[in-house]
Amino acid sequence: MAGKRDLTRWVVTAPPTLFLLAFFLVPALIVVLASFREPGEFGGLAPLRVDGRSTLGLEAYHFLLGDVIYLEILARSFLVALVTTLLCILLAYPLAWLIARSPAKRRDLLVLLVVLPFASNFLVRIYAWIMLLGPINLLYTPFAVIAGMVYVHLPFMVLPLYTNLEKHDPALLEAAQDLGASAWTRFWRVTFPLSLPGIFSGAALVFIPVLGMFAVPELLGGTGDILIGNLIKEQFLDNRDWPLGSALSIMLTITVLLLAGAAAWAARRGLHGTEAVT
Repeated sequence: MAGKRDLTRWVVTAPPTLFLLAFFLVPALIVVLASFREPGEFGGLAPLRVDGRSTLGLEAYHFLLGDVIYLEILARSFLVALVTTLLCILLAYPLAWLIARSPAKRRDLLVLLVVLPFASNFLVRIYAWIMLLGPINLLYTPFAVIAGMVYVHLPFMVLPLYTNLEKHDPALLEAAQDLGASAWTRFWRVTFPLSLPGIFSGAALVFIPVLGMFAVPELLGGTGDILIGNLIKEQFLDNRDWPLGSALSIMLTITVLLLAGAAAWAARRGLHGTEAVT
């Protein structure tokens, strides 16, 4: 019986494991190796050995750390991601609260309206913003980049918040009201702490993709709005400096993993806080 369970477990887990190994781990290892190589004479990657000399080294990382412009672009990317995340929280919270407090028969319709933009092509939606912002001279500005980022990623903040707020026990707010708490006190001392796991989850779903986004800044922003995602794309496709592009990708990946770990840690802290409240 145990052998049958092991076989079933292997049959179920083997396909996704092999898929991740083939299409995630192997490409990631290729990028890591490429970041330690030298660019070819006509772009791409140089052979591993040239005239008996190994082309493996840290030149790409030395170049990145030695030029302040790359740190400035990374800092700008962080700022755009942070502003986008904060705006998404401010806009998504009341919307998610409204959906969670709506009658059950209307919630599915409201959630459908939130995810309805995904039914259209991403580029079509961005070009719609180009047509909207162009006549009012806001195209190719930082405002256009932030507006586009918020528009694209807002549903990713609404859905986790709605899922969290829907599970709140109304009896907690009623008990706080019976104890004389005002509406603001009830929100700040009860609703907000309980919603922290949803906020952290939504923030991770927004901040991390925005950090590597290149399509929105390229279509809506100007030359001064280049972000780390645009820089990586340019190194691979325009400059054909694959080692530098790979090094940038590795640095971005490490940053994202650190942020994801911090978000998971904060979510656990927030969950422990909600348990204390309840």
